[in-house]
Amino acid sequence: MSKLYIPKNYSPVLNVKETEKAIILIKDFFQLCLSTELNLTRVTAPLFVPSGTGINDDLNGVERSVKFPVKDLNNTQMEIVHSLAKWKRLKVTELGLKPGFGIYTDMNAIRADEELDNLHSLYVDQWDWCLAMTPENRTVMFLKEVVEKVYRCLKRTEFFVYDRYEKITPCLPEKITFVHAEELQRAYPDLTPKERENIVTKKYGAVFIIGIGGKLPDGTIHDGRAPDYDDWITETGDGNHGLNGDLMVWNPVLDSAMELSSMGIRVSPESLRLQLNERGCPERANLEFHSKLLNGELTQTVGGGIGQSRLCMYFLRKAHIGETQVSAWSEQMLSECRAASIAIL
Repeated sequence: MSKLYIPKNYSPVLNVKETEKAIILIKDFFQLCLSTELNLTRVTAPLFVPSGTGINDDLNGVERSVKFPVKDLNNTQMEIVHSLAKWKRLKVTELGLKPGFGIYTDMNAIRADEELDNLHSLYVDQWDWCLAMTPENRTVMFLKEVVEKVYRCLKRTEFFVYDRYEKITPCLPEKITFVHAEELQRAYPDLTPKERENIVTKKYGAVFIIGIGGKLPDGTIHDGRAPDYDDWITETGDGNHGLNGDLMVWNPVLDSAMELSSMGIRVSPESLRLQLNERGCPERANLEFHSKLLNGELTQTVGGGIGQSRLCMYFLRKAHIGETQVSAWSEQMLSECRAASIAIL
């Protein structure tokens, strides 16, 4: 059954040709903002990595990766990346980057188990970025400073779009609001995490929800997060846990909250062990990536991913991510989109 949401009286601001041109403009402008704001150098990224090394992003730990054997490498098994969450930290370490400097790259992935709707696609394209930092900056205050820098890039891009397409009026608030997932759970104990996101994002326009993946007071989690890159278990000193989070904005077209980015301070050897045990997978400590981290061989970093197609979808006021990227959809969804003037690429 299609999970498509059709906005009432939807009419795209830009036609397909105009949209294709705008996508390039937005991507070029935003990545320049991001790289200058965070001191990031662009690097080339892999589409696939060797299986069994622990380098690939495990997401929630249940999603299947797309795998294939390589004939000329004795049928060595490779897998398409889910994201570059851990690869980036290896790259920053390899380059020997000092605190305050980092990398970004174009990440392309296939997530075969994604549930397809207005925001979710089999094809994922995002800017994966990673910044070297000092261990002393493993604080919520430092995380907030980084989030505010990313948000400034969103604000600049919003004006950039408005300056070229006057019908797309700005709607982001001047400042982003920070809230802990634990605070939301205590305030709205009878609501689902998605319902809590909608309430708080509609109220403030743009929020960063801290503590994604860690246990909430009622024993649940706000949303799944792998145990081996973001730190979601460290106590922050304010009665809450987590040095990571999701950046959400209110989408006026879909009338709902929309995640544009997830980011966080990366695990230390101590928090990695705790999180592996919390998720019942301590055996991962023997994998290549995890062994290096536990041996203190990897640079302390903060990093995240920013959805490229989602960013364009939001700023161009599109109703479906398929209007800003090419992927695969059910015939039912395609038919419903055509009837609603949603031009899937």
